[in-house]
Amino acid sequence: MTYDPSPSYRHHPPPPPPYAPGSRSRRAPRRDPLGHHSDLRILRGAYRRQRRTATLTALGYFTLFLLLSAYAPGLMTGTAVAGLPTGLLLALAQLPVTWLAIALYEYTARRRVDPLADRIRKEAELDARRGAGR
Repeated sequence: MTYDPSPSYRHHPPPPPPYAPGSRSRRAPRRDPLGHHSDLRILRGAYRRQRRTATLTALGYFTLFLLLSAYAPGLMTGTAVAGLPTGLLLALAQLPVTWLAIALYEYTARRRVDPLADRIRKEAELDARRGAGR
């Protein structure tokens, strides 16, 4: 076998555990790993509510439009404004409702989800720095 001096194959022995016999150094206080942190559960819940709200806004309106088309044809073929059928106006209103759902999604992301994600990201970076410092 030949020796490959590239950095990807360097062997670094693991550091000795802080609880080794004869070691008088103090151990760092034990913290829960980040994956079990309650902030992640809160973040998942906030993201889940955000998705549900935006999805139900867009799909709820579209489902209402389809139900009215199937079960209330008299309403959909009736004239509303300037001789336009009500069904056509409701179909054209789908685009602004979709924009509303997108705006609602972005608003809730900026207000609720992003601050939680930023806080968790900062804690993860801090934990990584603490782990590298040992």
